Amino acid sequence: MSAAPKTGQGAGLHVAIVGSGSAAFAAAIRATEAGARVTIIEAGTIGGTCVNVGCVPSKIFIRAAHVAHLAATHPFNGLERHTLRVERARLVAQQQARVEELRRAKYEDILETRPGINLVRGRARFADRTEARAAGHDCMDAGGRATPGAVAEGRPAGGFADARTLIVVRPDGSEQRIDADRVLIATGRRPAIPAVSGLAGTPYWTSTDALAAEALPEHLIVYGGSVVAVELAQAFQRLGSKVTLIARTSLLSKEDPALGEGLRQILEDEGMHVLTHTEIQGVRHDGENFLLTIGNETLSGDRLLVATGRQPNTDGLDLARAGVKTDASGTIVVDAHLRTSVAHIYAAGDCTDQPQFVYVAAAAGTRAATNMTGGDAALDLAAMPAVVFTDPQVATVGLSEAQARAKGIDADSRTLALENVPRALANFDTRGFIKLVAEKHSGRLLGAQVLAAEGGEIIQTVALALRAHFTIHDLADQLFPYLTMVEGLKLAAQTFTKDVKQLSCCAG
Repeated sequence: MSAAPKTGQGAGLHVAIVGSGSAAFAAAIRATEAGARVTIIEAGTIGGTCVNVGCVPSKIFIRAAHVAHLAATHPFNGLERHTLRVERARLVAQQQARVEELRRAKYEDILETRPGINLVRGRARFADRTEARAAGHDCMDAGGRATPGAVAEGRPAGGFADARTLIVVRPDGSEQRIDADRVLIATGRRPAIPAVSGLAGTPYWTSTDALAAEALPEHLIVYGGSVVAVELAQAFQRLGSKVTLIARTSLLSKEDPALGEGLRQILEDEGMHVLTHTEIQGVRHDGENFLLTIGNETLSGDRLLVATGRQPNTDGLDLARAGVKTDASGTIVVDAHLRTSVAHIYAAGDCTDQPQFVYVAAAAGTRAATNMTGGDAALDLAAMPAVVFTDPQVATVGLSEAQARAKGIDADSRTLALENVPRALANFDTRGFIKLVAEKHSGRLLGAQVLAAEGGEIIQTVALALRAHFTIHDLADQLFPYLTMVEGLKLAAQTFTKDVKQLSCCAG
């Protein structure tokens, strides 16, 4: 159980939040609801990754590519198929207009309508002992007032603030000192660039560049095999680019192997060249094309997208000075209550060691603020759904069979090919499968792995079933509407005890 703070329980507290993405704003809203004053410190664009350069623009891009793909390759006889003319610059303009609209509505307007939240522009770091003492007002807030929390804790203005003083370097180079009773670090991540010989001197793309590009490449080489890489690779392929995907291991290597293998086959069927367990040894750019050294071969393409992971934006914060523990990559280590190794410093979102999803970041921000203002809230990730927005989508929740066995659970599983799902047959799209994992003797549902059209819509039902502690038998006994893709869950559950090929249509 978790308890939210009562309204006003945070009165008198000053909360400083470094970052302005989903975790930051969720925390700011909750903290002000509890009566605290909040200072958000942001060096770049308000809104963080998701709305600006991540979820929102990428899903618009992917959806447009899906429409183009359907027009050219849909399965219905009697409907004309043709290749759509793509005006990439117009697509980008529409995409960015929606990004700006959402940034205004979900972030910038909040700053204007909530007087308890103050925005400070600049780059923050923790003060050292000399700076904290020399400040003369290191126990003061963004407005230069001694914080009530500092007075209550017996920390007079001018005393060492014990990692409570932040130095903010403004865009004009001047500095501002901010003291807070609580600090939340929510600085997110940025693309990680591998140390490949010659790469640094070339005009390669990151995902941010790719989403904003107003011209389609003739031949796009994508380096990476995880979520961002496969999503963008398929979208560019569907809009007309030739695409070569190079993965250092397998596709979606952290997931059940069947998901990556199934997705690879689908991408290759669409015409993509996929190389797995392959590394690029060197890169050079001749002014027009990228020339990649791969073993004894050279691969050429006019654009190179590097999507090999993301690294935390924690360098420059001087976390060690504040006593905040990180791993070797700079990722902040937090507990289920979002606490760092320093009592009054919390962290949430992609800069932490929690899963890198915007909805996890927002939930973490809310709970961090609850805890910073006197409440008690933990973030339970046991039934966290995840979706890769390829087509078909890859969706997971709970444990895979391998993960269950690694935990010492005697696990069993069943995989239902989509040719057994009536809706998939009606759609003339039977690519993929639904796999359910259960405890062998009790039948307790443990997780699901889905490769299917609308997989992201399907997976939330499993997440709820996990929360409700369903068994496979409970799931098989539920009423599912016919014809829907989610009905495949019922059929998959029935395969633990029946041959679904022998059942009548929508058999109960």
